[in-house]
Amino acid sequence: MKQTAKIIIYTKDPCPFCVRAINLLNEKKLTYQEIDLTDKPEEIQKIKDETGWRTVPIILINDQVVGGYTDLKALDEDGKLDSLVFSLS
Repeated sequence: MKQTAKIIIYTKDPCPFCVRAINLLNEKKLTYQEIDLTDKPEEIQKIKDETGWRTVPIILINDQVVGGYTDLKALDEDGKLDSLVFSLS
């Protein structure tokens, strides 16, 4: 299986849920782009307005908001994360 999805994670420091989300992505050996919004309140507000999401991390897969860490973990536990990020070919 090959990763075909683009994953973006918006984070800030400190954020224990951001760390957990990154650890989960790393455990699954997924590639992702981390955008650190620490000390960037204007950018945080912009992404919150664009996504409708109010907390970090904000995780996008193929430009669709999947939510935060607990949403990502639930997708993985339900076996749905792999189908979102891998092609079977």
